[in-house]
Amino acid sequence: MHDLIFALPYQTVGLLLFAAFCAGIVDSIAGGGGLITVPALLLAAVPPLNALATNKVQGAFGAATAAVTYAARGHVDLRRQLWPALGAFLAALAGASAVRFVPTDALRLTLPVILIGIALFFAMKPGLSDQDRAERLRPAAFALTMVPLVGFYDGLVGPGAGSFYMIAFVLLAGHGILRATAHTKLLNLASNLGGLAGFVIAGAPLWGLGLAMGLAQMAGARIGSRVAMRVGARLIKPLLVVTSTTLALRLLWQMMSGQ
Repeated sequence: MHDLIFALPYQTVGLLLFAAFCAGIVDSIAGGGGLITVPALLLAAVPPLNALATNKVQGAFGAATAAVTYAARGHVDLRRQLWPALGAFLAALAGASAVRFVPTDALRLTLPVILIGIALFFAMKPGLSDQDRAERLRPAAFALTMVPLVGFYDGLVGPGAGSFYMIAFVLLAGHGILRATAHTKLLNLASNLGGLAGFVIAGAPLWGLGLAMGLAQMAGARIGSRVAMRVGARLIKPLLVVTSTTLALRLLWQMMSGQ
């Protein structure tokens, strides 16, 4: 299949780039940028498999930009995150490779409930702020358990992986909201790339379109991460609630409509 960026009308390409820019802002703050870009790609008549693969191409640019921006301000040490990131990559690659063999219907049915639970947690839990708390899981144990678990899910299914990383950092690693957001980005990037590797084997990504949208994602992610660092939990918490709830409702709608 030829890369559609050379066949789509200029107006459609412009709207896709704008969608990627907006997704970069949202994703760098609370995750869920795919809520914007995947429907936009589908509306542009990109086939579903190609849309999902292309979304991972462009999403990697935004996650990388956000990770570097947070690291430059001292909110995360990327070198200490390299081994967990490698674990996330390998787990996501394994998940993407297992898609044909692992039944995911039950997981898809429970996912909206889990996402709504995450939204309620961040909306109603008192005392959640940018201040760190006591950790319940040591970094090594966290890297060996939660990171590959979420990474495998990201490769196998995908939606909500950023929210799952986020709540794991808050509940188990004791991170404050802003620090949890910063640490999520590199792991999200790694598992995104692992999942992408599975799509590459199938020849699904539209590279030209994905790279163009990736540049727009980078611009949005840079703006979004700077805003998040300036405002902190006051912005991240409500946006995380909105994105988790919206994703849950979208998944429910997909199930009800048989898509």
